[in-house]
Amino acid sequence: MFIAPAVLILAVFSIIPIIVAFIISFTDLDLKGLADWSNIHFIGMQNYSDLISDDLFHKSILNTLFYVVIGVPLVIVCSLGIALMLNYGQSMVFKVFRGVYYMPSITNIIAVAVIWGYLYNPEYGLFNYILSLLHLHEVPWLQDPTVAKLSLILLAVWKGIGINMIIFLAALQGIPKSYYEAAEMDGANRLQILFNITIPLLRYATFFVTITTLIGWLQFFEEPFVMTDGGPLDGTISMALFIYQKGFQYSKFGYAAAGSFILFIIIIAATLIQFKFRKSDTEF
Repeated sequence: MFIAPAVLILAVFSIIPIIVAFIISFTDLDLKGLADWSNIHFIGMQNYSDLISDDLFHKSILNTLFYVVIGVPLVIVCSLGIALMLNYGQSMVFKVFRGVYYMPSITNIIAVAVIWGYLYNPEYGLFNYILSLLHLHEVPWLQDPTVAKLSLILLAVWKGIGINMIIFLAALQGIPKSYYEAAEMDGANRLQILFNITIPLLRYATFFVTITTLIGWLQFFEEPFVMTDGGPLDGTISMALFIYQKGFQYSKFGYAAAGSFILFIIIIAATLIQFKFRKSDTEF
């Protein structure tokens, strides 16, 4: 009875929609089907077979892997590095910087896109202006497919550091001081303390951040949707953006539902792999 409200909310807003989407993925549901259910036809695995042969879907998978392979490690390393630096300081300046680093994660993506759009502008953007001062060639930040992907990753890393930094900070402040005192008495230097005490004791926080960050980047959507709409030449389209375009722009709801379940399977597989390779718990 205590967990009934949570279970009810989970069922209504998560489990039931997942089941409905799974059923839809085996149909040709579109706008006509929404208006009249008699226009909906069961087509079996046709949507899935079409996805397997869809070159744009293949491209979205490769782009998503590109985002994940580069973006996830960058977010984790940057978040941990900033948390370590801020954890050593107790003055007001460090508290201010905690707010500064956290602020991008709660900033509206539209406002962020407008500002970064000016930064990336090839003619009067700040980044190319700085390059011109250094007598370097201008960079097509959002005009070249590969550079555009890297530009979106830079934006997403900047925006995603804040929440993970807070998690790492909370974990760092939960480490007993007695461990550090014992290490200093044994003559350990800062690097030895970092790699033999601090990082091992952050294993739970690191595992949690890795899982949530990986899931978030597999669903990479807002940045390419707002900044490039999947361009140029579909060079920045992600799986989530592909699903959105097919479902809400072209009204191919069955096709989009099939794509969403393939993404769902990839997320589940990636999460299970993370659990599989997680190191066994060690008592310190």
